[in-house]
Amino acid sequence: MTGTGGALFAAVFLACAVEAVEALTIVLAAGTARGWRSAGQGVISALIVLAAVVAVLGPALTAIPLGALRLLVGALLLIFGLQWLRKAVLRASGHKDLHDEDAIFSRELAAARDAQAERRWVVTDWYAYTLSFKGVLLEGLEVAFIAITFGGNQHDVPLAAIAALCAIVAVTLAGLAAKAPLSRVPENTLKFVVGVMLTSFGMFWGAEGAHARWPGSDAALLVIAPLTALFALGLVALLRRSAPSRETAPRVAALEMERS
Repeated sequence: MTGTGGALFAAVFLACAVEAVEALTIVLAAGTARGWRSAGQGVISALIVLAAVVAVLGPALTAIPLGALRLLVGALLLIFGLQWLRKAVLRASGHKDLHDEDAIFSRELAAARDAQAERRWVVTDWYAYTLSFKGVLLEGLEVAFIAITFGGNQHDVPLAAIAALCAIVAVTLAGLAAKAPLSRVPENTLKFVVGVMLTSFGMFWGAEGAHARWPGSDAALLVIAPLTALFALGLVALLRRSAPSRETAPRVAALEMERS
């Protein structure tokens, strides 16, 4: 595996692992509170839809000229990467609550237990079905987008698909073994790293799509990524000076909830 291939595998694996952890938390809540049969049906249905999406979008990307593809993918990765990086910086600096899978699991579990049971067609519990279906589909669409865009841009969709599959299998096996949300996974740190990688690849491919030439070609990523990380860490240090204190943090959180 070349250096570029290794970077591609790592970026796809980490990004997909984060999405898989979030999907796993929702499915565990649905299965634990409502029963695994309907939750499993929701997972299978979502996977069928995702397979159809990948089957359509994968070949379509190969028909786009490489320059236009890199410009498009670079722009999309910048949008996703900057969003992830912004949230990671706000969390690391204390301006946003850390992502807590245990808390999310508890909320989903409570909501699932309070919901009324309803049978539709062959699904015995529609709530568990739809909860699992939506969780896997939404997170799975992001996984598919990451794998297809990264793989299509590098003309190595199989490698990106293998990285995504490895991430999903690893997270699923870990979740089944623990039978609980993977709260010990440093998800906030992973999101920071993934945000840096997506932003770096977005800048790199977007510039190449606009016919710019990076010094050192692919080796420029070894400079772009560390500089992006240093810039983000600098923002964290700067924002920590104005972070809410522990006494005022609950009031700030309450105000944010009221606004939303």
